[in-house]
Amino acid sequence: MITTATIAKFSLDEYHRMIDAGVLQGRHVELLNGLIIEMAAEGTPHAYYSDESADYLSTLLGKQAKVREGKPITLPNDSEPEPDIAVVKPLGAVYLEHHPYPENILLLIEYSNTSLTKDLEEKSLIYAAAMVQEYWVVNLRDMQLIVFRTPQDGVYQSKETLTEGIITPLAFDVPIDISKLMGG
Repeated sequence: MITTATIAKFSLDEYHRMIDAGVLQGRHVELLNGLIIEMAAEGTPHAYYSDESADYLSTLLGKQAKVREGKPITLPNDSEPEPDIAVVKPLGAVYLEHHPYPENILLLIEYSNTSLTKDLEEKSLIYAAAMVQEYWVVNLRDMQLIVFRTPQDGVYQSKETLTEGIITPLAFDVPIDISKLMGG
């Protein structure tokens, strides 16, 4: 006998109620398209590079933006991922009321090794559908920066792979040394 499994999807409100009730306590999870996904543990290179990059970006951007590390963002497609770095508008206590929404997000960065396929495919579609204007993936396997820009109809229209040089984010006129994002 063959049975069919049905996957239960959760709304943001249901997900928040589970968090508040302690149901997900001690679990490193994120909500993606209504599914609660267990997140992979961070390896040493992942932790090092993302931490160094967050410090670098904080210094460069100063008070122009807030650099959040591994904190949730709330998206309208029943998603609440926790990107490695979220550069958001510096709205202060507004973030006591809610996590950053797409209109608050200036740049998202994921550091990827074991989660590379998920970050390049699934997350890029989630972020594009939510109209996040710029999303970067640092591929730790090949030491590359993959830059996604111009979301339209649920996909990014621009995808560029870089290994060196300078990049200027869309939201800021601040040049960023790509090697500094990869520990240089």
